[in-house]
Amino acid sequence: GEVLAEDRGAVIISNHQSVLDIAGINFAWQVIRKVVLIAKKEVLYTGPLGIVTYFCGSLFIDRKRPNEAYKILESTKQIMRQKKTKIWIFPEGTRNTKWDGKLLPFKKGAFNIAVSAQVPIIPLVYSPYYFIDKDKYIFNRGHMILQCLDPVPTEGLTLDDVPALADRMHQLMSRTFEKLSKEVKSAPECQ
Repeated sequence: GEVLAEDRGAVIISNHQSVLDIAGINFAWQVIRKVVLIAKKEVLYTGPLGIVTYFCGSLFIDRKRPNEAYKILESTKQIMRQKKTKIWIFPEGTRNTKWDGKLLPFKKGAFNIAVSAQVPIIPLVYSPYYFIDKDKYIFNRGHMILQCLDPVPTEGLTLDDVPALADRMHQLMSRTFEKLSKEVKSAPECQ
């Protein structure tokens, strides 16, 4: 919680599995206070979730209009620097519905913005939602873990460093995801 509570701008990145990720965002929001969620435009049309997301001050990007999306992401630099606000982005770009124990490849937008603004990246990793029966769309008993990793500085990096940075973050988060997978699957309710 201390890393998230620090009064500084940053880019938070996390894996994205389900609408249940909102529970982790809600929990973290209590600690972070100043955070803006970046969401795809389609979220606006998901009923109550879209309305709540809108009123929470989220920024919506249209993935079909990359130039427009880039301008919105570019505008977050001032928010992070001047207002010491954190920007939360799912670098996978969409929910990972494969449930195969692996993260999707990361898109570069979150890393471009962090490097361009020279703010740290704070990786947050959700454990797998093993308690969801994806075929029957039902929930079993269980829990999730949201682990905050150490901030990764971007000072001195350039946009040329973004591909390597994105790969490094993907590897780090993938290892953590695997570790959390073992941890939640060894919980008593899974036995």
